[in-house]
Amino acid sequence: MVKAVMLVRVKPQVRIAEKAKGIEGVKDAFDVTGRFDAVVIVDVKELADIKKVALKVQEIEGVRRTETLIHVE
Repeated sequence: MVKAVMLVRVKPQVRIAEKAKGIEGVKDAFDVTGRFDAVVIVDVKELADIKKVALKVQEIEGVRRTETLIHVE
């Protein structure tokens, strides 16, 4: 399994956590305050699957940009 954390910036007044939770490979998601607006926890079988999840998150209306942090052992 490959784990990652996606940091998400969105347009003002937009919340994406609930929509992100419906994406395959997303283990959890929550809206936050600070430099980023949401955090998406990803748990997938292969490294290439992280890109698939990231592209789906980026398709959510209101998402401006994402930054993905991949867990290394």
